[in-house]
Amino acid sequence: MRRLIVSGALALAALVTGAGALVIGTGAIAAGTTPEAPARQWKFEGPFGTYDRAAAQRGYQVYQEVCSACHSLSLVAYRNLTELGLTDNQVKGLIKDITVPDLNDDGAPVDRPARLSDRFKKPFANELAAAAANNGKAPPDLSVIVKARANGPNYIHALLTGYVPFDKLTPDQIKAYSVTKDDNYNTYFPGHRIAMAPPLADDKVTYADGTKATLSQQSSDVTEFLAWASEPHMEDRKRTGVRVILFLLAMAGLMYAVKRQVWSDKH
Repeated sequence: MRRLIVSGALALAALVTGAGALVIGTGAIAAGTTPEAPARQWKFEGPFGTYDRAAAQRGYQVYQEVCSACHSLSLVAYRNLTELGLTDNQVKGLIKDITVPDLNDDGAPVDRPARLSDRFKKPFANELAAAAANNGKAPPDLSVIVKARANGPNYIHALLTGYVPFDKLTPDQIKAYSVTKDDNYNTYFPGHRIAMAPPLADDKVTYADGTKATLSQQSSDVTEFLAWASEPHMEDRKRTGVRVILFLLAMAGLMYAVKRQVWSDKH
């Protein structure tokens, strides 16, 4: 009986191993084939991290001029941009050409100029329209995309900079992932074939502050902006945490001193 059990276990292991080899051999995506996004230094990370507001302002420009054509940012209002160091008038200047759908006094649909209180304008009327315009798949909302992805900031930056032109791919890459000239190959996207064409390139935008708009710079700036959009109150949370820890340390010291005083005559 023991020999039968051992033989069966070995057969099952061989079957599982063989099946795994078959899956890999047919070009399916095996776990672990996507490289980890390179680690970068972000000012907002760590217990005392803060947002780079100049970078986030540039990132808003990248989002508005490039990303907003397909991706919504539905949890953020235009007035929130004042938290990036902009005044109300500056924000009004940024949105002066944006119109949003609304209803007039008769209930008829109209487009009106955007207000500070409005949420960021969606690029499509609804998800079905978004999917129809993007080969059947609606682009994801970017409001919390940094939090929704493992290793979020590094992944987003790597994704934006990780496109490889077809003529730069090796024959093995083309064969393994069935890549054609019409596909978009991205080193850091799971499976490597991604529906989104490269959204950024050198000098895709012209920064208002004169910063050179390299691909890496634009990717870094829009990541900074999306990190802020995902958690705009992060700095307040961290400051509160530091205050609480300092209070608890002071309280612990006080309680220890009281304990020593109360029990001093017992020793």
